[in-house]
Amino acid sequence: MKPPYHINAKILKLISEVSEKIGAVKSGFMDKPSPQLRKQNKIRTIHNSLKIEGNTLSEEQISGLIDNEPVIGPIKDIKEVLNAIRIYENLDALDPKSEKSFLSAHKTLMEDLLVNPGSYRSKEVGIVKGDKVAHFAPPPSKVPFLMRALFEYLNDPDELGLIKSCVFHYEMAFIHPFLDGNGRMGRLWQTLILYDDYEVFEHLPFESLISQSQDEYYRVLAECDKAGNSTLFIEYMLRIINESLSEILKYNNNPLSQMDRLKYFSAKQKGDFTRKDYMNIFKTISSATASRDLKAGIEMNLFESTGSFNKTSYRLKKARNS
Repeated sequence: MKPPYHINAKILKLISEVSEKIGAVKSGFMDKPSPQLRKQNKIRTIHNSLKIEGNTLSEEQISGLIDNEPVIGPIKDIKEVLNAIRIYENLDALDPKSEKSFLSAHKTLMEDLLVNPGSYRSKEVGIVKGDKVAHFAPPPSKVPFLMRALFEYLNDPDELGLIKSCVFHYEMAFIHPFLDGNGRMGRLWQTLILYDDYEVFEHLPFESLISQSQDEYYRVLAECDKAGNSTLFIEYMLRIINESLSEILKYNNNPLSQMDRLKYFSAKQKGDFTRKDYMNIFKTISSATASRDLKAGIEMNLFESTGSFNKTSYRLKKARNS
C-alpha cells in the first residue's frame, strides 16, 4: 500500500530547484569533493545527527575518534560516535531497498547501546514531548508488516528517489520500529536512498540544517501525524536538501585546476579511454589542455598509454580514488 501524501505546487517547485542544483553540482564536478572536505562533511553529518539525539561530543572530538586518537567524554556518547563512523565509512555496503540491510545497519549503529540491536521492538511505545505523549506508535505486532510494506514502496520504480527518501524518513519515524535509534536511522536511510540516485548525497551533511531547525523538524513530524500523511514533511525535507545544495554551490564555484580534473576523472573512470572521452567529461577545456592533462597524468603515474597520435588510448594504473 502506497503511503499517504500528495504532490502540491510547492513540492513540484522544490523538486525542480533541487534537480537544477544537482545538475549544477555535477556539471561543476563538485560531487566528488577532496578527501579533506569529505572528512569534514562526515564529521558534520555524524555530529549533527547524534546531537539531535542528545550526544554531547564536539566536532573536534569526533575528528579525533575518526583518527583513532584518545578522546575524553561520556562512554555512551563515544560509543554512539564510533558506531556511526563504522556506518558512514561503509555506505557502499548498504542497500537502501533491502530490509535486511536496514536491520543490519541498526545493529551496527546501536551495538552495545541497546538490547537486541537490529531487531524490531516487541513493546508498545509512545513519544513523549514535555509532560505529554505526542505520538503512540503502532503496536509491535504490526511493525514487521508495516516495514515490509514500506520497503515495497521503496522498490517502486515509478516513484522519484527524492520523494521516496522523504516519505521513508517520515513513515519510519511514525512506525517507530525500534526501541531506540529511530531518528538517526531515519536520517541515515534518507541519505542512503538519495545517494543511490545521486552521488553527491554521500558527502552532503544536510543533518546540520535539520539540527539548526530541530524544533521545526519535530513540529512538522507532529503535524503530519495529525494530518495522516507526509506532505508537510516532504516539503520540509526538500527545502533542507535545497538549502544544503545551495551551500555546496556557494562555496565550491571555483574553476577546476589540472590536478582537480585528474583526481575527478580518476575517481570516475572505468576501463580504457581516449582524449575524446576525457573531453566529454570536461566540455569547456581545449584539446591542447586535455593533452597536457593526460601527459601530466602519465607523469604522475595515474595513467599509462598505448598507441600514438590520434590512436592513443589510456588506462588507469592505480585503483580508483576513495
